[in-house]
This record gives sequence, structure tokens and C-alpha cells, in this order.
Amino acid sequence: MAVEGTTEEHLAWEARQRRGAAIAAILAALLTFVGTVWRFTALSGAPRAGFLGALDETVAEGPVGSAPSQRVETFRFYDDNAINVLLSSVVTALGYLALGWALTYLAAAVRNRRPEFPKALLYLPIVVAVLQALSTIVSTIATGSAVSDFLAGPKTVDAAHDIFAGGLTVFAQVLGIPGSLGLALALVMISLNAMRVGLLTRFMGVIGMISGALLVIPLGGPLPIVQCFWLIMLAVLFLDRSPGGSPPAWRTGRAEPWPSSADMRAQRQKTAAAERGEPAPEPEPEPVGASGGPSPSASAAKRKRKRR
Repeated sequence: MAVEGTTEEHLAWEARQRRGAAIAAILAALLTFVGTVWRFTALSGAPRAGFLGALDETVAEGPVGSAPSQRVETFRFYDDNAINVLLSSVVTALGYLALGWALTYLAAAVRNRRPEFPKALLYLPIVVAVLQALSTIVSTIATGSAVSDFLAGPKTVDAAHDIFAGGLTVFAQVLGIPGSLGLALALVMISLNAMRVGLLTRFMGVIGMISGALLVIPLGGPLPIVQCFWLIMLAVLFLDRSPGGSPPAWRTGRAEPWPSSADMRAQRQKTAAAERGEPAPEPEPEPVGASGGPSPSASAAKRKRKRR
């Protein structure tokens, strides 16, 4: 958590916590990826109820709800692999907790350099990470229990629908909504502000915000490729092993905003002139009218009014 005190105290606190935050970022990337792949692999061979079988349920004589479900084999496969699914969910949940830790450290570093950074964002990552972790585990337990009850019962269409309508399943969904949305918000806001104060490069800041958006809209499939890449790069940054070196804000303890496009262009011109042995170019003149004085068209209009 951010500390109150001088810049030197802030830097000392960050130095003590940096290795732990880097380990958390690495664990978040690895555990989230491994857990997702593990679950996908465990369920990849599940048989699917065909369209014609499902259609037969709807056209059968008598109440459809009491008819035998066409998804019995699918649920039996899930029950046979329930242990693997549960273990993969535990691994993924631990990845969420590690992500919350890494984001909390980055948020604290931002607040140390920008006091107006909302204090609530210091606590948001770990709180929503806990919610998301609980939702992941509780949802898996609820589904496994409901599937076991279904296989021990009459295996009807109504019983199959009830698997995903149980109280524990709904409770897991209630936990998961603020968990996923909160993690997305934390990733976007912390990455944006870390980029503004110079703790993250523009590339890292944009990738972090994209990672947050992908938690809500998982384009490209369930694998968190972008998020894992960003977390690995974040760990490298925390350990001060970035190829181009850490941004200056990590060393100074102050906000070091990145230069604008005009500043970067002027710096390139100065460097090129110095290499040629020429004097540095003069700064570009201020556009006419930008200084707040009257423009030529306004002066002409005033002269016309005076002649009238």
C-alpha cells in the first residue's frame, strides 16, 4: 500500500516491495494461462448433443420437460473430469489473486507520484480479485454438485436445465459480475494513470488497457494471451530488467510525463543538428493569433466599423 512521507520514503518502500510484486505478476500470467488451458483440455473431448436430438425433445409427444435429456453423455463426461476442472479453477483463482497483488503495487506507485489518484483504486484490485477467485471456485463446485445430482436422478430435460439454475450457481454469478468488471476497471484505470505519470511506457499502458477490455469482451478466444504478455512485461519492468531501462519516474519518485509528439520532433531535430555540427534549430514560431492578440481579419473589421 502507498506510504505517507517523503519521496525517499516512497522509493524505499517500492524497493522493498518490488521483488514480491514482480513474482506476483509472473504467477498471475502463468497460473491464469495454465488454469485456462488445463480446463479447456479437460473438457475438449466432451460429447455434444446433436441438433436432431435436441429437436426430438421439442417435438416429442407429452411434456418436453419430462422427456430424457440428450445431454446425459455430456454431463457424464463432465462428472468423470470434475477433479481436473476443479483443480484448473483453483489454479486460475490463484492467478486472479496474484493479479490483484501486482496491480495494487502499481497503483500504490502511481499514488506516490500523483496524490490526486483516487485512493479507492488502491483497494479495488485486491477486493475484486478475491471476488473473481471465489466466483471461479464456487461456480465449479456448484456445477459439479449439480451434475452429480442430475446423473443420480431421472435425467430429464427439466433436470438438465436446473443444473445451471441452482442457488449456489446464481450466487457464483453474482460474485463474478462485479469481480470481472472491477478487474477490467482496475486494469484500465491503473494502466492509464501509470502511463500518465511515466511509470509505464505508452506501449505498456495501451496493452494494459486492452487487457482490461478483453476481460469483459474476450475477443479471439478464452486464452488470456494479451493479459499474460502484459504481466510478464510488467514483471520485467518491476525487476528493472527492461531492454531500454526503466522509465525515469521509477528512479526519481516523481511524475515524469512522456514528451508530446512536438517535443520528440524537436529533440530529434536537435540531435540531428548536433551530429552535423550545426547550431540547434530555433523553436517553431507561434501561429498568428495564438498569443491572444487581435487577428488581421478582426483588425480589418474594426477599421470598417470606424469608417461607418
